[in-house]
Amino acid sequence: MIVSKTINVFYRFGYYYLPQVVLVNLYRQCHNFKKKHITIENAMPDTQQKIKNHFGTISTQWDQDIIPQLENYIRIPCKSPLFDKNWQASGHIAKAMELLKKWCEKQPIKEMKIELHQIENRTPVLLIDIPGDSDQTILLYGHMDKQPEMTGWHAGLDAWTPVIKDGKLYGRGGADDGYATFAALNAIAYLQSLHIPHARCVVLIEACEESGSFDLPPYLKLLSQQIGSPDFIICLDSECGNYDQLWGTTSLRGIVGGTLEINTLENGIHSGYGSGVAPSVFHVLRQLLDRIEDPNNGKIQVEQLHVKIPQHRLEQAKNAADALGDELIKGVPFLEGVQPLCHDTAELILNRTWRPALSIVGTDGVPNIANAGNVTLPSLSVKLSMRVPPTCDVKKASSALKEILETDPPFQAKVSYHAEDFGPGWHAPELADWLAQASDQASQLFFGKNAAYLGIGGTIPFMGMLSDMFPKAQFLITGILGPKSNAHGPNEFLHIAYVKKLTGCVASVIAAHFKNNSHNQKKHCA
Repeated sequence: MIVSKTINVFYRFGYYYLPQVVLVNLYRQCHNFKKKHITIENAMPDTQQKIKNHFGTISTQWDQDIIPQLENYIRIPCKSPLFDKNWQASGHIAKAMELLKKWCEKQPIKEMKIELHQIENRTPVLLIDIPGDSDQTILLYGHMDKQPEMTGWHAGLDAWTPVIKDGKLYGRGGADDGYATFAALNAIAYLQSLHIPHARCVVLIEACEESGSFDLPPYLKLLSQQIGSPDFIICLDSECGNYDQLWGTTSLRGIVGGTLEINTLENGIHSGYGSGVAPSVFHVLRQLLDRIEDPNNGKIQVEQLHVKIPQHRLEQAKNAADALGDELIKGVPFLEGVQPLCHDTAELILNRTWRPALSIVGTDGVPNIANAGNVTLPSLSVKLSMRVPPTCDVKKASSALKEILETDPPFQAKVSYHAEDFGPGWHAPELADWLAQASDQASQLFFGKNAAYLGIGGTIPFMGMLSDMFPKAQFLITGILGPKSNAHGPNEFLHIAYVKKLTGCVASVIAAHFKNNSHNQKKHCA
């Protein structure tokens, strides 16, 4: 069998006949020196070229089927439970899940098993089990819950009204992360239509990601045997540095959130009487924030919130900066004349991926301007959102914040910090050679450029859970949240041309995963 396969290889290169003794010697040389140009793998049909050549199939399905489905999905205000306390009564999550499930049931995928699971008082999970041509398992992940509406949408746009404009689909949740279910199944169905083998695929879609995935652990325990032990995990809920190539995520920041409450008076009083005597709640707030954040440059001053940045991530940030140029800064919707914290793209990347940063995302206790009288306010509450480095211990970070903010408050004001949510960061394992090559190959197929890699500033709690569950698995964390796509904010959009190519890349990498495992099995048998 080995000799005959060697003949096939040489036949492909134009050798019509070779004596048996020559073939035996050639085989020995291949075995001893592992000459890649005469391996069995290179004699296999060019599946990747086939994937590229039939790309029009993917594009057509997105245009004629998936985009209309996403428009219907955008119309459903299926906000995550953190933002819709009455999510069960409103029924929006159930309606959106049913939309996804019905679409999945219509896809031409062999022996696909679709299950909608719901534990009492928890958001549902959609699990799709697709048998494959090998014993290996790929887990593909996405979510379908959404952030709230947010203000500031451009004229003619809003969160729950889908609009297609300039090749982009606008509306809440299309890019983050409603597209994931469609892209995952479209990629698998595409491979099957071309008769290209793939491993078993399990697609998991949750409805609590934007709330920190607090409903997910019970499902992972419930479904652990059914999911199995994936050796490759694809997450479709991440960013892309530009729309010109495939991007892989190498790290995710964690998050520590809580509400800081400040009370100074029993009730509000006339500012002519109180100001200059009673400390302003904003005066107290400024002093407390200065304990954790340098007011001059925004750098976080709490030691427990910092980590040592790995050397290879420093180098990766420089490489990403070279690839992005000034696109990172251009991707932020600055008003004219407003400047970034610095103009060094590599430093901005590190700020956003490996350094802590504070945002104040909400306030209570302050009347709106229309109802603002001349009053010394008695109390103030602010919601703090602290992004922390990928390897930071979020529990220790949360405890450190609480101690710093509550200890010895200014003017002995009544200050309390209530930690409400925290999610761990994630740091990718070392990229396997096969996945690095497969990612480059996929990106070259559809973009004409190699894949690029970047840490991102957001949090996907599920990735940390999966790393703990499957420590030997390889990860491709990717997505379509590129420049100005503005997930969580106004004017969120899905870049239609990019999502089509990303779907092709996912199909390409799934096919490469099967080929790699087949190659390893043959090596083991030999």
